[in-house]
Amino acid sequence: MAKKETRIGMKIIIGLLILFGLAIIGSFLAALIMIFSGVEGSFGANVAVIPVEGVLLATGGGGFGSDILTSEDLIEDIEYAEEDDNIEAVVFLINSPGGSAVASDEIATAILEMEKPSVAVIREVGASGGYWVASANDHIVANRMSVTGSIGVIGSYLSFGRFLDRYNVTYNQLISGDRKDAGTPFRELDADERAYIQEKLDAIHWYFIQAVAANRNMSAEDVDALADGSILLGYEALELGLIDELGGEQEALDWINATLHIEPVTVVYEHEPSLMEVLAGLRADPLAGLDAGVSVPMAR
Repeated sequence: MAKKETRIGMKIIIGLLILFGLAIIGSFLAALIMIFSGVEGSFGANVAVIPVEGVLLATGGGGFGSDILTSEDLIEDIEYAEEDDNIEAVVFLINSPGGSAVASDEIATAILEMEKPSVAVIREVGASGGYWVASANDHIVANRMSVTGSIGVIGSYLSFGRFLDRYNVTYNQLISGDRKDAGTPFRELDADERAYIQEKLDAIHWYFIQAVAANRNMSAEDVDALADGSILLGYEALELGLIDELGGEQEALDWINATLHIEPVTVVYEHEPSLMEVLAGLRADPLAGLDAGVSVPMAR
């Protein structure tokens, strides 16, 4: 029986080694395909198309299959397009409900620092942090039914304090600093803590408003009047000056043609997950980072 179990164990180990080897070979071949397909170079293209899809986080994120985009990855694409002499303009295809305020600000700043013209295309959703990113572009196109705007900040979270009380579970508070555990889900906020956290959210909200005002050449007062968190459809955003044109990717390319007097030839920058990301994702919580609470305010 022991020998049989040993043989089975060896077969499992050999099988795993074969799968691991195939995965490495696959990643290598995928990298070669990316190099020769234009993802790692323009190869005749003059317009880079960069997708901005999913929840925006500064680093890390969810696991395999989760709809997460980090500012680190996107900024890397932006810098690559900026450094490529063949690329003359950039199109950002946005389908994002927002995410981390820090990630949104970092991406928008990277776009503003580009010397090459850029245009955002809001597809289904370019709201909150997604709209913050869109506003940093020279031109914004959105479908008439796209969800835009939602200029606001959220720090809401679930509180289990009463649930613990009901089942006689005690939260032992051991802190140095009266506000160190403000916002913990294991007890209710007191009035001082609520005011303290709201003050931080209001400050981030004001940064958001000022950024949109500067990017869209609007007054902070006019943006503030729209910044109650409400979503706007594309046609409403156009009427209020939050976008420039209704349409899609073709309209964005037409704008580039009219602005630079070139015939746009595009190359799409896409990220394929590495082997380590895939393996890490298999054990990662796919919802990690989405319920960020007050520790990572979400521009959503």
